[in-house]
Amino acid sequence: MSNPAPVFLKLKEKAARSAARSYSPYSRFPVGAAVISEEGVVYGGCNVENASFGLTQCAERSALTAAICDGAKPGSLKTLVIYTPGDTAHSPCGACRQVMHELMAEDSEVISCCDSDDRLLWAPSQYLPDPFDPSVLLK
Repeated sequence: MSNPAPVFLKLKEKAARSAARSYSPYSRFPVGAAVISEEGVVYGGCNVENASFGLTQCAERSALTAAICDGAKPGSLKTLVIYTPGDTAHSPCGACRQVMHELMAEDSEVISCCDSDDRLLWAPSQYLPDPFDPSVLLK
């Protein structure tokens, strides 16, 4: 990205601030995330680890949960930026991809970034090509 969009820069800044607040004493792998709603409201999240590893909350789900808690409608979240310190952008875990599928807009994008120019970008069909869909629960 030679001329990053202002929205991306705003989300990256929020995600980086969130990563600085990460509680990651076990992995020592801080992650921050920021998501923007249709209305332009930005929500941040960070990973919060737990000695019972299965209870760890990822940054992506933390940001998405904050948005829903504040009243954002599922399916309305437009862009999610994931930030990790260092020179390598990292992809989200499978659980986060499933939650993103349900809460992000159909035309959304997910961008992973870091301190270098390394970036990964996905549309919903790319980050979760064959999702478990809530509609199967309604039958």
